[in-house]
Amino acid sequence: MTETPVLITLINGDGIGAEVIPAAESLLRALNLPLAFQHADAGFGTFERTGDALPRETLDACAASAAVLFGATQSPMTKVAGYSSPILTLRRHFDLFCNLRPARGNGLDMLIVRENTEGLYSRRERVEDGGQTAIAERVITARASARITRAACEWALRRRHKLTIIHKANVLKETCGLFRETALDVVKEFPALTVEEGLIDSAAMLMAQDALAGRGDRYDVIVTTNLFGDILSDLAAGLTGGLGIAPSANIGAQGSVGVFEPVHGSAPDIAGQDKADPRAAILSAAMMLEHLGFAEAGAGVRAACYATAHSGSTRATAEALIAAL
Repeated sequence: MTETPVLITLINGDGIGAEVIPAAESLLRALNLPLAFQHADAGFGTFERTGDALPRETLDACAASAAVLFGATQSPMTKVAGYSSPILTLRRHFDLFCNLRPARGNGLDMLIVRENTEGLYSRRERVEDGGQTAIAERVITARASARITRAACEWALRRRHKLTIIHKANVLKETCGLFRETALDVVKEFPALTVEEGLIDSAAMLMAQDALAGRGDRYDVIVTTNLFGDILSDLAAGLTGGLGIAPSANIGAQGSVGVFEPVHGSAPDIAGQDKADPRAAILSAAMMLEHLGFAEAGAGVRAACYATAHSGSTRATAEALIAAL
């Protein structure tokens, strides 16, 4: 009996997304796994063409899929009426509360588990005093803090059994205080773990020092809030080889669609020039494969990515990876 293929939605998005996602697709097809693919539109370019950055038909296509591989989205520096980030909308719509961002290289090997639905990315902002004061509300809830900590603990059990809770509770006593207290309560359910805590600023310094010293044992799994996780993961990418090899996964409750994306942006300065490193997108595809149950294939893709250097050409690098596999 023929195995029913697993449906994956591919969204190029903006800029170099139109190069790195096709590169990842070519590799996925070369694996000869029971996968089926459909393409959908989202991003700032889609917004400019249609007035909607995440059209309803794209949302429906994602909902019908087992997973989504998303390329990049352009984020305007100023407010654009009617525009909202499609990746943030996808995370919210499917309640993809867990953002996994692994970092490997220069002695570091860690997984940053970032809360993905609230914090300063709650998009609750307002302007007062005739435009002279801008206020952003940082939303931290016990529910979201508990479930992201529990997810991080489960990942730590799969790795080196060490978890570090990162916060700024010495200053942000209500918001980070609630996150810290909730996390420390949840970790009691996981006595097999070694649990530590640290401050966001000192953690960033120690990560840099460790990379310079070639030390990789301080951090295994880090759990933290939305903005802090975003900053630390970009720092980790810079310390381990750059955004060109920085993948990520957005996952929610079991059975929900997962969204996988490179951490990098749309890179308009090199878009269309066949220069973008496709390995971050392909490593995101490897995370997707493992999430879908193709663990051996995902591990093979990951190993090939770390063993193959970017040639300077998106297409040539993808072809080299396919040959390596």
